[in-house]
Amino acid sequence: MNHPTDLRYSKSHEWVKFLDDTTALIGLTDYAQDALGDLVFVNLPEEGDSVTAGEPFGDVESVKAVSDVYSPVTGAVGKINEELLDVPERMNEAPYDAWLIQVENITEKQELMTAEEYIRFYESEEE
Repeated sequence: MNHPTDLRYSKSHEWVKFLDDTTALIGLTDYAQDALGDLVFVNLPEEGDSVTAGEPFGDVESVKAVSDVYSPVTGAVGKINEELLDVPERMNEAPYDAWLIQVENITEKQELMTAEEYIRFYESEEE
């Protein structure tokens, strides 16, 4: 599995790419998309909606199940990746290019892991 070292990772299997101190992109990790299987639908918030660290902001539906997607940060949705509304399978094809939302005005962050810490975390969950 691929886990870029320039990203940070949450225990709920989202990745975070900080664009600056108060703006970040959020998506599903390679591990998450692999565990979910083929993604067929994504439900995202509206631009301007608030998101709260540790709380769900949307969900993804795969052929296996519907799963909540949690925000690792608190802030406001600046953009959504509208391409995923029409082509959710992009998350399976390129999980680190297929960001879900851009969060702006970040005021709080969950404790996030490096790629190495994240790999150890999910490997320990599988045992």
